[in-house]
Amino acid sequence: MKAELKRLTDRAAAEGLLDVAYATLDSPFGRILLAATPRGLVRVGLPNQDAGEVLGDLAERVSPRVLEAPARLDDARRQLDLYFRGELHEFDLPLDWQLTTGFREKVQHAIAEIPYGETRSYMQVAASAGNKRAVRAAGTACGSNPIPLVVPCHRVLRTGGSLGGYGGGLPMKEALLELEGFQ
Repeated sequence: MKAELKRLTDRAAAEGLLDVAYATLDSPFGRILLAATPRGLVRVGLPNQDAGEVLGDLAERVSPRVLEAPARLDDARRQLDLYFRGELHEFDLPLDWQLTTGFREKVQHAIAEIPYGETRSYMQVAASAGNKRAVRAAGTACGSNPIPLVVPCHRVLRTGGSLGGYGGGLPMKEALLELEGFQ
């Protein structure tokens, strides 16, 4: 059965019928859904997000040609496994930013530049994105980040140092920061 699925997936890709490939990854927090287009990783669905809803959103916003194709996401899954083991500090994956635009995209690009083991405030991220007064908008951009973990919105904190929010829940944000060396 697996060989048949691989054959069909390969054929769909060869015929240009595969616009979004997806796979899952077991993490210390639960199952994560990863999705990629030919341009790169387009979506990371966290364990507390419904995979069916994430796939439905991709079908609506990117393309209805969504197919489970784990081999297409082997590198992303390997890098995330290494990250969760504390062995990878910087992701080297092509990213597809099509699910974000405008100021949100600028904020998410600024977030992508935050190094492992460091944090920034929402105000600092807003300033990096070109509008230091747009702190709330920066928070909204963090909350709508389609590629969490790889675009590390967990590294963005409130100005006073408190956690703020996180799409995966505050316990996950705390654990990720702890993994990266924060106490």
